Amino acid sequence: MTPLTLGKALNRGLRNALAADPRVVLLGEDIGTLGGVFRITDGLQAEFGRERVVDSPLSEAGLIGTAVGLAYRGFRPVVEIQFDGFIYPGFDQIVAQVAKLHYRSRGTVKVPITIRVPFGGGIGAAEHHSESPEAYFAHTAGLRVVVCSNPADAHVMIQQAIASDDPVLFFEPKRRYHAKGEVDETASLADAKPMGIATVVAPGDDVTLVTYGALVQTAKDAAIAAAEDGVSIEVIDLRSLAPVDYPTLEASLRRTGRLVVAHEAGQQGGVGAEIAASLTERCFDYLEHAPVRVTGHDIPYPPAKLEQHHLPDLDRILDGVDRVLGRANSLSGVEA
Repeated sequence: MTPLTLGKALNRGLRNALAADPRVVLLGEDIGTLGGVFRITDGLQAEFGRERVVDSPLSEAGLIGTAVGLAYRGFRPVVEIQFDGFIYPGFDQIVAQVAKLHYRSRGTVKVPITIRVPFGGGIGAAEHHSESPEAYFAHTAGLRVVVCSNPADAHVMIQQAIASDDPVLFFEPKRRYHAKGEVDETASLADAKPMGIATVVAPGDDVTLVTYGALVQTAKDAAIAAAEDGVSIEVIDLRSLAPVDYPTLEASLRRTGRLVVAHEAGQQGGVGAEIAASLTERCFDYLEHAPVRVTGHDIPYPPAKLEQHHLPDLDRILDGVDRVLGRANSLSGVEA
């Protein structure tokens, strides 16, 4: 086992993919000499050359369009979107081309494109640098949408995404890039948990708490704090937003009878709404309380000085737990 930051684990995973398959090509703005703004691709151009780690022009639509052409020619392109809010100029290419080519060609064309997206807030960044656009893509048929939350998953899942014949939106929680964890760099991908399967990161009996990305650690902290008050929270890291691993979620909810879903993105039309509705349909007879969502507010992402009021934190998650348990709402002072 090797202690690595999440960012370094991604770097090692990308290196492994480049070394294992000559069809893998990295594309992105400043990913070569600079190594990317977060240094995720640091050293890879020096090792594999400019034809396989390509510094691109400043055009997300051009990046995605080029990746589509490369995929047609048998390559496995990996595109880095520099910041989450920069993905929108490439949105048409992703939803109208990348997501539909396999279906449109009746399965004759594969689109093994991986699009890496640093996402979420918490780093004190400027406008367009702290978005959470994952629901747009989870809504789009033909795309896989996955999110890593720790170094071990980051190392394996990026390699699984690149090896997949499906197009994958790979979301990386940028405020966790420096979080360290143990990584087994010798583990076989064949033996690793598939990237579409959720993980129970903390077992519990009273409440099922579902989240992903940067909030997984916050949820684990909430579980520890709640245990001091006699409440047992089961924390589940989704890992995959499309498809969702409902069997794992159902098994937990049928035991606990109570569901809290947390994410940084706004509430309306969010991933949490879909999960709450789907689990209500599947587990209605087991529910002891209506599902509760703990999310960012339905506003444009606020200035850096205000983001701590926008992002779900430990107190807001614990408040959601109190509400689903039927306790007084500590933030509003009313009964749930």
